[in-house]
Amino acid sequence: MFVYLDNSATTRPYDAVIAEMVRYMDTHYGNPSSLHRMGMTAEKAMKGARKSIALSLGAKEEEFCFTSGGTEADNMAIFGAALARKRRGDKIITSQIEHPAVLESCRRLEESGFRVEYLPVDENGIVNMQALESVLDNRTILISVMQVNNEVGSVQPISEISELRKRTGNQLGSEILLHTDAVQSYGKYPIQIGEIDLLSVSGHKIHGPKGAGALYIRKGLRVGPYLFGGGQERGLRSGTENVPAIAGFGVAAELCRRNMDQRIESMRTVKTYLTKGIREEIPDVLFNSFGEGSASILNISFLGVRGEVLLHTLEQSEIYVSTGSACSSNKKGQSHVLKAMGRSDQEIEGAIRFSFCEFNTIKEMDYVLVQLKNAVQKFRKLGSFR
Repeated sequence: MFVYLDNSATTRPYDAVIAEMVRYMDTHYGNPSSLHRMGMTAEKAMKGARKSIALSLGAKEEEFCFTSGGTEADNMAIFGAALARKRRGDKIITSQIEHPAVLESCRRLEESGFRVEYLPVDENGIVNMQALESVLDNRTILISVMQVNNEVGSVQPISEISELRKRTGNQLGSEILLHTDAVQSYGKYPIQIGEIDLLSVSGHKIHGPKGAGALYIRKGLRVGPYLFGGGQERGLRSGTENVPAIAGFGVAAELCRRNMDQRIESMRTVKTYLTKGIREEIPDVLFNSFGEGSASILNISFLGVRGEVLLHTLEQSEIYVSTGSACSSNKKGQSHVLKAMGRSDQEIEGAIRFSFCEFNTIKEMDYVLVQLKNAVQKFRKLGSFR
């Protein structure tokens, strides 16, 4: 049996997405900036995709800028907002468990003279609100906190963060922007777009293609351009647009919007089933995902077993999982997320992330439980940490 449980890294595109992309590579391959009929056809595809994404978030079409994915959207939001507001202040606030696209952008800004506060999280991976309140001041221009963590699925209190920064900003007479990396929550968890100024999404996390993402920019908000050249995307991101990927992204966004509640319930069902099975069948485990959290992510440390060894053993049984973020999986070192949550070295070494989609089934989870239990027992007997 083939079981794919690495959906936080990427998802299998919908058949309709693939078909749409083929149309814009095979037949409608015009440049959307061209004035002839083929160019206008490509431009129409982009408008349709922008509309679908806007509808899926309850926003306006003109509030979106297409990017190559979540990483570029994060970079555009952070650099664009910081550079546009550097005369108002120089402080940026983020958390210790953000995606590398956010953390590395903030570190680069520190090299340019900006001050960055990295908020701690508790053992459940939730941002410390008291710490946030204590570092807000009249030099703060941007807060960047992800909604759903990509490694453990913890859900941040975005509404509380938004209310606090508005209240504090009003008291100090300074507007504080809020950016949210919603790559892991888009299509999988409710998003209140009215609470956020900047929001990053990605196509390939919702059964769309790789190479397409978008940045929501609240109407009336000015951010600096990211790429320079021909002035595409209202001058924010120059360069010929990836029309096939954008068209496919639009189809995926529309399909997600139509059945979001059912999709979330389906993921929640298989996650709950697998969680219960592991609790009952495998001793000495530590759950790094807590409470309701995200329906799509379950992170567990199997004590006495190396996560990487377990991953490759499951792969031999056609079960695909991960040990953490795919964006940093080729780098040596521990998970910065689990470390910030206070996990020990051994707990971090034994961590596995299972991430679900609407196509996963209970039958698959039964198969995973058998293979997982056998693998854990085998390596504990051998002593994989020796």
